[in-house]
Amino acid sequence: MPLQFRSIWISDLHLGTKNLQSEQLLDFLQKTESEYLYLVGDILDLLQARRSWYWPKINDRIVQTVLDKAKNGTKVVYIPGNHDHVLRRFDGMVFNNVRISNRAVHETADGRRYLVIHGDKFDPVVQNSPWLATIGSMLYNLALTMNRFCNLGRRRMGYEYRSVSSWLKHQVKIAVNYMGRFEEVVAQEGIANQVDGLICGHIHRAGIREIGKVLYSNSGDWVESCTALAENHNGSLGLVQWPDQRGLTSPAANSVYEDMYRDRCLASTN
Repeated sequence: MPLQFRSIWISDLHLGTKNLQSEQLLDFLQKTESEYLYLVGDILDLLQARRSWYWPKINDRIVQTVLDKAKNGTKVVYIPGNHDHVLRRFDGMVFNNVRISNRAVHETADGRRYLVIHGDKFDPVVQNSPWLATIGSMLYNLALTMNRFCNLGRRRMGYEYRSVSSWLKHQVKIAVNYMGRFEEVVAQEGIANQVDGLICGHIHRAGIREIGKVLYSNSGDWVESCTALAENHNGSLGLVQWPDQRGLTSPAANSVYEDMYRDRCLASTN
């Protein structure tokens, strides 16, 4: 029986690279259902396509699963990111029941409004120093390659998956400070647009935080953490880390939102 949500947000799949956790993603898509499915940027890695393109058969199944959802009534919205930015020129168009939109405003079941964008516009490195972003991307891809080989060895020894690249990223003070600043800038965009919160991706770090009067939410990624943001049928938001589904809870108090990802608080399916 699929897990039922009202809305699901996923981002940073990077289809077309070897870094995607494709089996986990396909399993998640096949075992969840929702009225709304938001693809919040960097779904296709068209920047990687310029150098090399990796497309195993499982990617066809992933794409077909999303298209089947759209065909069967799920409202699927594709919000391009910086790795699939060429799709931004198709803003407002619909292909195979999938709407492309550079930004969207989602209203939850309890009437709250959330601006949904990828988030790269708030990244000064991407916007102002593309050469530095390129170097950073190369180093990040190297870390992800190390991550694959490390976990191949862990699986052979019977250990569970562990994201070495994510651990490294969260130990580097510069990266931690950058992500904190990114969240604050995103929250300001929510205030400027007079919404209750903002949902994005881009930095590959899932989280839900109240920043001032704005709820900042990030859906994470599918190359390291395998996370999604979800709304249950009463309008509450939470994070799902796949395939770990322990402790399904429904966050209520504002204090519960703080650093949800670290506390492994997941969205309720009710």
